[in-house]
Amino acid sequence: MISPPTTSKPLHVALWIAQALLALLYLGTGIFKLIPPIATLAALWPWAGEHPSLVRLTGIVDFLGGVGIVLPALTRIRPGLTVLAAAGLAALQVAAIAFHLARGEAANTPFNFVMLAFALFVFWGRRGKTPIAPQR
Repeated sequence: MISPPTTSKPLHVALWIAQALLALLYLGTGIFKLIPPIATLAALWPWAGEHPSLVRLTGIVDFLGGVGIVLPALTRIRPGLTVLAAAGLAALQVAAIAFHLARGEAANTPFNFVMLAFALFVFWGRRGKTPIAPQR
C-alpha cells in the first residue's frame, strides 16, 4: 500500500530554502557563463577556453534550471516541472563531476557534490514527501 505524501512544515520550509539557494546559484552562474567574453571566463576556468560552446550551453542550462527550480512551484502552474528541473540539475552536476574527473580536476568537484545533494533533496522532497499542489 502506498502511503500518502506527508506535509511536514519544517520539510516544506527546508525545501523552499534549498530551491531558493539553487535558483540564486544557477541564475547567477547562468548569467555569468552567458555574458562575459570567453577570454574572460578562460582566465578563470581553463576549460572555458578549450570548450567555449560548452560554457555557453551550460550557461543556458544553468539559467533555465534556476528558473525551473522555483517558478512552477511558486506559481503552482505545473509544479511537477520543479521536480523535473531538480532532476535535470542533478544530472548536470553528475556530468560536471565526470567532466572534471576526466580532466584530472578532482579538486574542483566538492562544490558539484554539494549542489548534487541539494538538487536530489529537492527532487526527493517535491516528488513525494511534500509536493506542491497545482493551482485549481
